[in-house]
Amino acid sequence: MAGLASLKAWSRNLKRDAVALQIAARDPRVPLPAKLVAAATAAYALSPIDLIPDFVPVLGLLDDLIIVPLGLWLALRLIPAPLMAEFRAEATRRSRRPSLVGLLAVLLAWAGGLLIVALIVRRLSVP
Repeated sequence: MAGLASLKAWSRNLKRDAVALQIAARDPRVPLPAKLVAAATAAYALSPIDLIPDFVPVLGLLDDLIIVPLGLWLALRLIPAPLMAEFRAEATRRSRRPSLVGLLAVLLAWAGGLLIVALIVRRLSVP
């Protein structure tokens, strides 16, 4: 039972940190490389859809378990600790809203992937 509680706490902290990264991406005190990583990670984490849908066996869950924590880890290395503490405090006061930017980014990634596949199929089918 303790394992389930710690898993829930980890998930709650991950969501809070995703919102904190969204705040960090807009803050002028954050260095540009950190802003880029924070924005990309927050957009993906807060997007209402995933790059690989969760119903796809194994891969659907692995993308959430790898991409978000990896982006968060990198962002935490780039954002000064006092600022991140401030952003986390602000994130706990906010409610989590789906990211429109994240939705658009994932939709564009899917559209780009479909376009590439269509071009490859077309090239292969033309004698």
